[in-house]
Amino acid sequence: MLDKDLKEQLQGVFAELKHSIDLAVDASDHNQQIELLDFLRDLASTSPRITVTVGQEKSPAPRFRILKDGAFTGIIFRGIPGGHEFTSLVLAILNSAGQGKLPDRGLTQKIQGLPAKTHIRTYISLSCENCPDVVQALIQIALAHGDLTHEMVDGAMAPDELDKLKIQGVPSVVVGNELIHSGRSNLAELLNKLEAKLGSQKQSTEPRELGHFDVVVIGGGPAGASAAIYSARKGLKTVVIAEKIGGQVQETKDIENLISVVKTEGPHLSSALDKHMAAYNIQVLEHRRVEQVSTGKKRAITLSSGETLTTDTLIVATGAKWRELNIPGEKEYIGRGVAFCPHCDGPYYKGKKVAVVGGGNSGVEAAIDLAGICSSVTLYEFMDQLKADQVLVDKLYSLPNVKVLLQAKTTAVVGNGDNVVGLRYEDRRDSSQHEEKLDGIFVQIGLSPNSGFVKDLVSVNRMGEIVVDEKGRTSVPGIYAAGDVTTVPYKQIVIAMGDGAKVALAAFEDRMRGEI
Repeated sequence: MLDKDLKEQLQGVFAELKHSIDLAVDASDHNQQIELLDFLRDLASTSPRITVTVGQEKSPAPRFRILKDGAFTGIIFRGIPGGHEFTSLVLAILNSAGQGKLPDRGLTQKIQGLPAKTHIRTYISLSCENCPDVVQALIQIALAHGDLTHEMVDGAMAPDELDKLKIQGVPSVVVGNELIHSGRSNLAELLNKLEAKLGSQKQSTEPRELGHFDVVVIGGGPAGASAAIYSARKGLKTVVIAEKIGGQVQETKDIENLISVVKTEGPHLSSALDKHMAAYNIQVLEHRRVEQVSTGKKRAITLSSGETLTTDTLIVATGAKWRELNIPGEKEYIGRGVAFCPHCDGPYYKGKKVAVVGGGNSGVEAAIDLAGICSSVTLYEFMDQLKADQVLVDKLYSLPNVKVLLQAKTTAVVGNGDNVVGLRYEDRRDSSQHEEKLDGIFVQIGLSPNSGFVKDLVSVNRMGEIVVDEKGRTSVPGIYAAGDVTTVPYKQIVIAMGDGAKVALAAFEDRMRGEI
């Protein structure tokens, strides 16, 4: 099942395995059991450290656990983890063996505060591009904890469970029979949600003070990585605090406008940013959020992990996130009819009626994609014309099962307690109120700057963007900002990279002049 080139790559990946890994398969009468066994045996052939065994425990669907040196690691896969989840399996093997990028000590202490004997399930689709990030994060949480389990479940193998749990989108994270998260996420956000659901039973007694840094960069995307590298090259003690390295870039499929690179993908560029920062003396604190920034010349920063640090220079490069509608019913039905990724969740609405909110490029592209599998698609646009490129608009209007509503202000998501059944909107031309019966709503209204933690400290505009001068200085001396979180026009990767470098140089210049 694995081609020759991939097997050769895996031989290199697994060459340094220092522990025995057993892929322990449950017995099953499922018609894909043989396919799973062939798949895993093919994988195991790439390393003498990896074996495949079949146990006595019976499972209705193909299912296996990962054992390290004969001990259960807490990692379970139900289904055949091919497609986008193949990387999750490879990383699970490496992480189980104590290799690869693992949570640092501070994060591990926070993870180990979760209660033991908890079983977490993540329902996925093998075509979902956002699912691997969630699966891999929860695998790391399970391994770092040591006494909780995580099971990846291919939704196609468990349709009855999806119906019972009212799941209409992936990835969906479930504890017990409660959905605690749906959609794209990262380790920091998932850990916070697990703590909110389960509580934290252990508080670390070790010091949480990380010390003083010349430069603290908040954000690990193109702007943040660039600012950190330029700061480190000046010999400054630099730390990067980020929820995930790469930021929004991680979720970008094809990148074809990064000058000198004809084509790359978001995860590849994110990995390159990580490697570039690793080449310098830069401390990286990943999977953290900044909770508070104090005023004063020596700024104290408090992290979601409970850690604190101080700095002379703060560079905010936190980028932006998908904007929500912020209307009644939206949050309640995320994962149960409200979605943000047509590629991930579109297949769950095959033959159904859906809405797309947003008439920019992303919204129109989503409507075009969904029109190929849904019975009908209605696109709602607040303005009096679509904002997408004309070639996309022409394609949209050529589709027979697409309806476009202009000057439509969405006012509420309508649900029946289990899932979405409709969308209310106002016709802005005459203020009349309407409700359309729908099975799903895809929100595609652009990005919102991640400036909430400093919006009361520095000046922001009505959109929440941090107001900066031509060198990235904010309204507060010693605090700078770069990239998509700022008022700098044109939210592009190449611009964010240059902006991060510029701001780091400006901060260094101010330091040399004694202004910091």
